[in-house]
Amino acid sequence: MKFLIVLLLTLPTLASAECGPDAPCEIDGGSYHMIDADGGKVGKPALVFLHGHNATGQMIFRGGIKADFADTGYVVIAPNGTPIDGRQTRRWAGREGGERDDVDFVLNVIEDAQTRASIDPARIYVAGFSAGGSMAWLMACKAAEQFAGFASVSGALRQPNDTTDCPSTPVRFLHIHGFGDNQVPFEGRTIRDWHQGSVWDSLRLARTANQCRSHPDTIDVGARFRCRDWNDSCGAGAIKFCEHDGGHGLPRGWTMLARDWFEAG
Repeated sequence: MKFLIVLLLTLPTLASAECGPDAPCEIDGGSYHMIDADGGKVGKPALVFLHGHNATGQMIFRGGIKADFADTGYVVIAPNGTPIDGRQTRRWAGREGGERDDVDFVLNVIEDAQTRASIDPARIYVAGFSAGGSMAWLMACKAAEQFAGFASVSGALRQPNDTTDCPSTPVRFLHIHGFGDNQVPFEGRTIRDWHQGSVWDSLRLARTANQCRSHPDTIDVGARFRCRDWNDSCGAGAIKFCEHDGGHGLPRGWTMLARDWFEAG
């Protein structure tokens, strides 16, 4: 009987510890999902991927993220945005005035994930799509020194946001955007009392933080991506901007482009 009582008292603790790609890991202020495919290895790189609007962290563990990150030894961490009224999906404010300090929340997610997986703190990367891409820019703005690199797909730095000393330190940043994207166009668009932000303004902020010249060092026109690099002329950090012919979405090949960019740093 005493053993049964101890077992029953222990079960909730064990259940709360069993989180992953399907069951959320709960922390103060929200939750996240995680996959650690190579659980026995020590000091693994980590990708923090921020989902788009009307999605969840649980939805990201497929396609290129699984094949090119999770299956190659990365710990993949997918924080959940704040709930959308009447839905099971989530959103990111990505700007000042949100109901939660999302930057602080993401940092707390990473801190908790480091208690569950052996992560190399010098190889933590942030990427995101759409609203999550805007969050990747905001993380670079407010906490660049904590990450080894960033990638945003179809999301610029939203406004209003304080851009003083933004990014907070020189950054390694890859931005990918579709020429046909009219959901989040290069110039951004106004929605009620906020603006999606301009890709050109976001890149300018990164160039200023990195002390780069205005025009790129190299331009590469490939079959899938047309890329402009700021690297050699920068005082620190590096920037890569890649355009593709598609619209608002994650283009085929973006995960290998991002992983190569991260690992070249």
